[in-house]
Amino acid sequence: MSQSSSKTGFIGLTLLCLLSCVASYNYMVVLPCAARSHYNVGSALAKGLAAAGHQVTLVSPFALKKPIKNINDLPVPSILKAMSGDIGNLLKTSEAPIIQQILGFYDMGIRLTGVLLSDSSVIELMQSNQTFDAVICEVFLNEAQFGLAEHFKAPLIGMGTFGAISWNTDLVGTPSPPSYVPHTLLKFSDHMSLVQRVINLAFLSYEYLFMKLYYLPQQEQLYTKYFPNNKQNFYDMRKNTALMLLNQHVSLSFPRPYSPNMIEVGGMHINRKRQPLPQDIEEFIKGAQHGVIYFSMGSNLKSKDLPQQKRLELIKTFSKLKQRVLWKFEEPNLPGKPENVFISDWFPQDDILAHENVILFITHGGLLSTTESIYHGKPFVGIPMFGDQFLNMERAEQNGYGRSLVYEQLSAERLLAAIQQLIEDPKANDLVKAMSARYKDQPQLPLERAVYWVEHVTRHGGARYLRSASQDLNFVQYHNLDAILILYGGILFVLYCIALLIRCAWRALQNFFMGRKTSQGKMKQH
Repeated sequence: MSQSSSKTGFIGLTLLCLLSCVASYNYMVVLPCAARSHYNVGSALAKGLAAAGHQVTLVSPFALKKPIKNINDLPVPSILKAMSGDIGNLLKTSEAPIIQQILGFYDMGIRLTGVLLSDSSVIELMQSNQTFDAVICEVFLNEAQFGLAEHFKAPLIGMGTFGAISWNTDLVGTPSPPSYVPHTLLKFSDHMSLVQRVINLAFLSYEYLFMKLYYLPQQEQLYTKYFPNNKQNFYDMRKNTALMLLNQHVSLSFPRPYSPNMIEVGGMHINRKRQPLPQDIEEFIKGAQHGVIYFSMGSNLKSKDLPQQKRLELIKTFSKLKQRVLWKFEEPNLPGKPENVFISDWFPQDDILAHENVILFITHGGLLSTTESIYHGKPFVGIPMFGDQFLNMERAEQNGYGRSLVYEQLSAERLLAAIQQLIEDPKANDLVKAMSARYKDQPQLPLERAVYWVEHVTRHGGARYLRSASQDLNFVQYHNLDAILILYGGILFVLYCIALLIRCAWRALQNFFMGRKTSQGKMKQH
């Protein structure tokens, strides 16, 4: 045998041995939210795990459009029905006071948590002899569902679909200093004024008390109801989260601390393999001499539901543009539609933003949409409505590649001015392309990183070594309030005692000299 063929045989044998050592795991992925954007993130991870050779049971409101190898699809359409009213009333919800929005948000989470756990297909799965190597669950106001991990005797892996928030940071002990980490629902940057820091601290304090006293006890009741045989209590179960995958990246947000088992995988849903656009859309984009603007308010808020006045302002704006406009509009006809506007109830957003002739994105400011726009180097105008959209647009404004408009004040004049400002300012285009370059400059793709860490936690039986000791501390201990009281209180007490002794000594000296002076005066009189 020649040396060349021998070497080839050795390499082939080595590869075969390596392949035989690759473990195939069995995962359960739970996506409880009826928002399509949340599903897109979670299903991307499920497909990535399946492509890596693992078996995946996917529990979600949406059924797969076509079967995928290694994925056992378990749709729960009852979630769609239960959440239809919440999604349909998004416009009214966004106009309500922030406290009322929060109350409605948490109540929706409690309701949807019970809907999934009471679904017949989920109950049947729980009663089966199925086993899983890990349970991956989106963290979205559904804490009782985390009990599925212990039920199947598997590590719990959380997934935050719209960035770091107390719902997911608390699970792994990630610190969130209120001095420079703004709450997701506030419109602040990481450089807050004194007034903003006070508001941020007040808001975080309110949320902490709200969750401890109102929200989490209700989730605990659901946990006790649906997992009566689980040995861990509800609060210990939450603290035993093995890993948190975060749909965020530092290049797209503000720098902040993370615990070792909170991993940024922002943009793992973005398809790196471009798909050809439908012919009519491709021809419309290519034929645009001055470029194309893409307009979509996301998967939940539909343009057809916008009030007539707002719709007319949009039409007025687009009719004045020399650019062509792709408008995600969910009805076949749009009265008064300008000739330069192409409407459709669905667009392949990622592939459209990748097109070189698309120059601007008008969006609601959702995390997925802004991430995709930055990835493809396109500036954007945002019309935030609720949730983290305000914070996302604050970041875009601060970084110079986005302009934010207040929905209630939306007019043709304001929108046209924002569009023209971004299109005519080469600096905005340069800034977003620089941001795109920073985001893409990673040692591995976000989906690859997510798959690796899921496998890592599985290989190491939950990877307890990553768990922060902060998870074993209560509020007083975590913030060192008892130690601060003892140390600084002790120092103050000692200083007080010293001051008291000095005061007493001084008075004694005063009395001594006063007494001596008096006695000397009496002697002189005699």
